[in-house]
Amino acid sequence: MALTLVDKKKIVSEVATVAAEAHSAVAAEYRGLTVDEMTEMRVKARESGVYLRVVKNNLAKLAVVDTDFECMTESFSGPLVLAFSQEDPGSAARLIEAFAKDHDKLVVKSLAVGGELYPASELKRLSKLPTRDEALAILAGTLRAPLDKLARTINEVPGKLVRTVAAVRDQKETAA
Repeated sequence: MALTLVDKKKIVSEVATVAAEAHSAVAAEYRGLTVDEMTEMRVKARESGVYLRVVKNNLAKLAVVDTDFECMTESFSGPLVLAFSQEDPGSAARLIEAFAKDHDKLVVKSLAVGGELYPASELKRLSKLPTRDEALAILAGTLRAPLDKLARTINEVPGKLVRTVAAVRDQKETAA
């Protein structure tokens, strides 16, 4: 069934809205995947906060104009699925990487973060980025480390004094 002009405009505006707010994007070719496999990927995308959309190449190129993902337009060819990370920069990459492990027909074409285009080989690196909660935990641990060290240092002074006094007492007892 052919798309009408109204349908095309609706798709372009929807993808453009998502792209304007997304942290990162992954473009992949899905040639050879079955409908069941695509449905499985869509379900996983919804669970992980990733906007996943099969888009015609020309519509995808129009949708990403004036967004951080305009740099990806050169890689838009073949049957294309776009995955936009809405919650954290690595979520789309994690989804596509995990799905591509089991389905070798899903081929990553390009990815972009913050207006920078990266080759498909960088997918693993992007998927390793921490989630927001993990990043906050790392930051909290980093901020807390100097305070912990200060507390241990301050606590060590009275302990060292007590050990010194005990050593002097033991020395005097053995001398007497």
